[in-house]
Amino acid sequence: MSDSTPTPAGRRAWLALGGLHLLNGTAPLAGSDPVVLVELDSPVEQAFPSNTVVLRWDRLGPLELAVRTADGTRRHTAKAAGDELFPGMLPGPALREAVTEVTGQGVGPLVPLFYVTADGDRAHVHSQIRFLAEDACFIRITPEAVDTAGVEELGWLPEAVRLHAEQFLFLNNHQRYYRKCFSGKELEYKYTLTPPVDSWTLTVELYRSLLDGELPGYVMEYRDEYQAWDYLNHLFEVTGPTEAERGYASFIPTTDGKHLLKRKWYAEDTFNRRESHTYGLDLADDGGFERYIREELKVEAVRLPSFRRVRYDINFESVRTGHVYGVFFDHCSLVEAREVTLNQCELEYLRSRVAVEPDEAEVLAEMEEIVGWLEAFLRERGLSDQRGFYSKRTFLKDAVAARPELARKVG
Repeated sequence: MSDSTPTPAGRRAWLALGGLHLLNGTAPLAGSDPVVLVELDSPVEQAFPSNTVVLRWDRLGPLELAVRTADGTRRHTAKAAGDELFPGMLPGPALREAVTEVTGQGVGPLVPLFYVTADGDRAHVHSQIRFLAEDACFIRITPEAVDTAGVEELGWLPEAVRLHAEQFLFLNNHQRYYRKCFSGKELEYKYTLTPPVDSWTLTVELYRSLLDGELPGYVMEYRDEYQAWDYLNHLFEVTGPTEAERGYASFIPTTDGKHLLKRKWYAEDTFNRRESHTYGLDLADDGGFERYIREELKVEAVRLPSFRRVRYDINFESVRTGHVYGVFFDHCSLVEAREVTLNQCELEYLRSRVAVEPDEAEVLAEMEEIVGWLEAFLRERGLSDQRGFYSKRTFLKDAVAARPELARKVG
């Protein structure tokens, strides 16, 4: 979202700072607890309500700190710059001194607690889920709006503490604040690209496009925006015994010397496919894959050529909904025929960083929005913008048509 986008009338936002115990539950909210409420110049987000908010301390500018005890019996005001609040993740001198003015003594650890955003007389509260020296990430915890009139008097605070405590397992554990819409399904569009394809440069250019705000309403997934992958696949087409079992089973070597089994169920290449992952399989490519398919999965399968997949991922998140998507550029080559390759760009729904009930319909709507931007990106670089579903299984079957000796019956 561009910083130059004007803030709609009636929009306000506050940052609430206070004791870490209000998030980690080591002590209850007490009337004597210090709370620092900082009104920002404008909300970080444009849509209301939104889900995900990332605050960078160095972008907050000069601030007024309204310090008080939770019960309002003692109050104080002070000033500080945004980048002076938490130097090195610890409260800076101005913040410490302001809090001491109302407590009369030192206090335990102070952290960002909540981000409160308002539109007219309606407000929503966002809980802090990650806090670092440069910034902090918050997600919405109020399913329904609260009254803006009570924001500055902390009328919302007890309920916010309760809502956070209700979901402490979800909110307080590293990278565990995700849910998955369309459970057990993969939603994905594929664009098959004619080689040669410079996947690395395309990935970096797409990343720059997102950072430059060319897809409004989306931000990079917080602290997980880029990933690189390079792995083998030993893939079997599952052909029976029933139509419902059709799809594939792929054994992927992992760094612990074991294998991940990726299983997908589908008869024809399509947008929405059932998917499962089974980790930690202690197998070897000495007939072990075939035995597992026959004895554990109890399906009929044809072995297809093994391939190596090199993939670069860019992950980004809808500020409004918290749904996370990935665009992947990958290069696949057959292990036994490296000149046989597949180059694709994929758009996939990955997960949702939400504390309130997610809206599955929004995933489909946002994917339609994203493909417009992605297809324009591909066209500008002379690449195919034809949306499709051409799968790795189909690619390998096409390769087997020229190399039939690579396929073997199992069971």
